[in-house]
Amino acid sequence: MKVWISFDMEGVAGIVDWEQCTPGSGEPYNLGRALLQDEVNAAIDGAIAGGATEIVLNDSHSTMSNLDPRRIAGGAQYISGRLKPLHMMQGLDDSFDAIFFVAYHGAISGRPSALSHSYNPELFSAARINGEYVGESGINALVAQHYGVPIALVTGDAITHDDTRPFAAGAVNVVTKESITRFSAKNLHPTTSCRLIREGAERALKKVAGGDMPTPGIELPARLDLEMQTSDMAELATWAKGTTRTGDRTVRVESGSDNLLAIFESFMAINYLARAAGGR
Repeated sequence: MKVWISFDMEGVAGIVDWEQCTPGSGEPYNLGRALLQDEVNAAIDGAIAGGATEIVLNDSHSTMSNLDPRRIAGGAQYISGRLKPLHMMQGLDDSFDAIFFVAYHGAISGRPSALSHSYNPELFSAARINGEYVGESGINALVAQHYGVPIALVTGDAITHDDTRPFAAGAVNVVTKESITRFSAKNLHPTTSCRLIREGAERALKKVAGGDMPTPGIELPARLDLEMQTSDMAELATWAKGTTRTGDRTVRVESGSDNLLAIFESFMAINYLARAAGGR
């Protein structure tokens, strides 16, 4: 059984401040990085116990080189580095049996979730798929459905699970913390969090093996609506294929077909193009 894992960082138990997940911030980041490595390794260990024969990790946070490769458990392969065409979803294809979203966080447009954002808080103030607000998990579900792979495990705060539930109805959820505000949370002890992730990953793969894990189920044809921080960014966004202006600061991305991957690819183009307008 092949398992593909996209891991972020803000959803780790104990992480509540940007310095803890910002490369170059010194000791706070070193601690955050160690906490992340332990949670990712817990997911790998659980996947192996659940029957995984091949595991691929895709580093999906910041510079996307947050792990010590020497400490990765289970001989998992590691996709790292910036400027990946599919960003948080790099490496996924239809040969995989299950997707894990580890250390994910809530959407910037929703209820308080520790360090919440939707890809880039300086660009996007909200995103909607078919009219419903989504976070990174929902945007990434476009790629999961394109390849027909179910999201089997989700770890992060409770808001993350609420955001992801519409696209991962059968997923095993591990709540690592309860957010109080965007910069505070009641965290599980790291040992407890890792134990629950390990158990959850094993349980998730057993559900997959039993055929009890649906794919995201996004209604087709799909549309992705984005609220940009400025009108300049909205105008630049229209340079991406399939994107039209719907308001002063809003755009809509459609593929003109059932190609969800094309929508995601246009979103990634917008993510890079809009930075040219400046984020402050």
